[in-house]
Amino acid sequence: MAFDIAVRHRLGEREIALTCRSDARLIALIGPSGVGKTSILNMVAGLLTPDEGHIAVEGETLFDRASGVNLPPAQRHAGYLFQDLRLFPHMRVQANLLYGRRPGGALALADVLSFLGIGHLLHRLPATLSGGEAQRVAIGRALLSAPRFLLMDEPLSGLDRARRDEILPVIERLRDEMALPILYVTHDIREAERLADRIIDMSVDQAEW
Repeated sequence: MAFDIAVRHRLGEREIALTCRSDARLIALIGPSGVGKTSILNMVAGLLTPDEGHIAVEGETLFDRASGVNLPPAQRHAGYLFQDLRLFPHMRVQANLLYGRRPGGALALADVLSFLGIGHLLHRLPATLSGGEAQRVAIGRALLSAPRFLLMDEPLSGLDRARRDEILPVIERLRDEMALPILYVTHDIREAERLADRIIDMSVDQAEW
């Protein structure tokens, strides 16, 4: 089972709940802003603790309220692609790529540079990159962290059509060639239909408790 998630969490007046048990390579969470899509990613990453439930990825339990399991984020080995990318503006691309690199990863720097086509960007600063280039650097940094799975939060938001068309095939290759389960957040149903093996509409689908 790639993802086995059954969680419930209250944030202010909102209750966020999701059940998802699937072997899909890429699961897309869709729904309007405020429905809790990013909060689900943060629960899986260990940045937000659910009030109830459990989270397991590839058979490893990351969180289980009933048994008291709650692995810290560093032990979950998630490759998290944040919506705002979070590249360090004072560090060149190579330093950004290597930041947070963990031993034991299947990919060497040369592999990632080749896969993403970013070898020529190593000495550039983030401010000099296009949106598509910055996105590929952020993906590369996630891949170099030796992830067991990927969390992608609106990775195409803010990109123009040309840049979106540049990054979509990269995400398809991640899905098809890297063998890493992906939990993917988007508000664009067409994007979800193109990329996802399973789509969960969080404004409609309810958790099974």
